[in-house]
Formats: sequence, C-alpha cells, structure tokens
Amino acid sequence: MYKAEDIMTKKVIVVQPETEIVQAARLLLEHHINGLPVVDQDGRLEGMICQDDLVTQQKKIPLPSYFIILDSLIPLSSQKDVEKALKKMAAITVAEAMSTDPITVGPDTELEEIATLMVKHNIHTVPVLDQGRLVGIIGKEDILKTLIPG
Repeated sequence: MYKAEDIMTKKVIVVQPETEIVQAARLLLEHHINGLPVVDQDGRLEGMICQDDLVTQQKKIPLPSYFIILDSLIPLSSQKDVEKALKKMAAITVAEAMSTDPITVGPDTELEEIATLMVKHNIHTVPVLDQGRLVGIIGKEDILKTLIPG
C-alpha cells in the first residue's frame, strides 16, 4: 500500500502570507497546480491558497437575504459570513484570501486515507507535514499516477 511519502511531491512551491494574489495566480498557472502552501518565515504552514480561493474574487457580491416579520428585517445569513466573503473578494495578499487550518497528512498516511480526505472535504491538494514542517504535497494527479502500472 502506498503512503504519502511514496507519492508526494517533495520539491514544493510555496508562498508567504504577504505574497500578492497576482503572483500566487501566476505560480498556479505556470506550474499547472491547484494549490500552494502558505508558509511563514520559519517554513511553518499557515494555510493554503488554491484556485478556488482566487476564483472567489470574480464572483458576484453576496447580498444577504432577509425576510420581514412584524415590520422587522430578519437576516437569513450572518453579517459575519457576508463580511468574510467580501474580504476574500477584495484580497490583495495571500493572507487575505487563503484558507486557514488546512487538512494535512503525515508521511506515513496511507493512500486510502488521503483519497478519502480529498473526496470527503472536496479538496485537491494536501500538504504533508512531518513534526510540523512541510515536507511535501499531494495533488489528485499524484493519486491518479498510482493507478498506472510503473
């Protein structure tokens, strides 16, 4: 059975929180990848920025829905959710648009578990951490490669 360390890409392209969105988008496109780990100065994982995070910037402004009861406006979504979506849409740096607290795996995590996490959480890229340090990354393409006899 394959483990993360067997299929992960070890030479990981990363960005830092202060990286501009345009630069992150350029890296994603140039390298044909879906996500980039966001690391601090010490190489510790702070989040992930992926194509979905950047596509969010192009969507319509999420206007909150309301209904009226006894002349009172009752919001159907929280103001906090609307503010969060607007902040992400207006992001200039990776820190403002990235997903924080990404799902990660360790080098010994088995392929079945990685695939299950990807499907269950609808993610395309999983960072591999060893003792808190980023040591690799696994994309759906890395999993597909295991289906082809070597």
